[in-house]
Amino acid sequence: MSSFKNIYINEWIKTMKRPRSYIGFAIIIFICGMLQSAFYHDGKEILSFVTQSLENSFDINGTILNGNLICFILLQTLIVQLPLLVAFVTGDMVSGETSSGTIRFLLTRPASRTKIIIAKWLAGLTYTFFLLIVLGVMALFVARGVFGNGDLMALNSEGLTIVPADDLGWRWFYALCIAFLSLSVVATLSLFFSCILDNSITPIVTVMAIIIIFTIIGMFDIPSFDVIKPFLFTTHMISWKSLFEDPIPFADIRFSCIVLGVHLVVLLGLSLYFFNKKDISS
Repeated sequence: MSSFKNIYINEWIKTMKRPRSYIGFAIIIFICGMLQSAFYHDGKEILSFVTQSLENSFDINGTILNGNLICFILLQTLIVQLPLLVAFVTGDMVSGETSSGTIRFLLTRPASRTKIIIAKWLAGLTYTFFLLIVLGVMALFVARGVFGNGDLMALNSEGLTIVPADDLGWRWFYALCIAFLSLSVVATLSLFFSCILDNSITPIVTVMAIIIIFTIIGMFDIPSFDVIKPFLFTTHMISWKSLFEDPIPFADIRFSCIVLGVHLVVLLGLSLYFFNKKDISS
């Protein structure tokens, strides 16, 4: 166990020593700060166009523009960029070292190849976790500090839902949990391609291309696409939004988590298989 712990710590240190690992944190902080600044100065005017038609039918009291709404908007905005940021860091965890030859030094240790891959996988998930922590702090806590707390007016597939402020804490927690599961699938997909490809750039580009293609497929209501949509992990990456519906479709959320979990297990298993079969000794 101690040898595996040392391998994991070493992988985590190597991940954080690379300058590219900090690009994701910088992008999240920049985008959150930029949008929060824009809503702070022009948010009332922007929302007035949205709520103008509602005010004719409903009596709207209180502050609509609050930290919870800003967080909801930021999560929807960054849901496309986050998988790309994760793939940018985790896509060459194996292939980069294989092409440079440094992976051979790991094989001189008593640890098996399986332990090496698991350690790299956990290091990638740790990076993903901290990426979400930064997003949670910037999107929710900083937004609440600037715009205050309040009820959330969420626009989703079921229409407009008003979620009371005191009922949002657990929803945000599980939304971030689902986001972590989704991004963990992306990290594992990146690890898989990193195990079967030797070039350090190709796995990153391949994962980004798959995400873009799957996302485009999900955008079109075409019968032939509808058959495969339920099995694409990108389809379920936005299932966190269902937590802000009333009533909450727990069955759909559970199905999404199962699909994401199956993707994760299968991709990790394939990564272990191909890495154990890979010839990197020469």
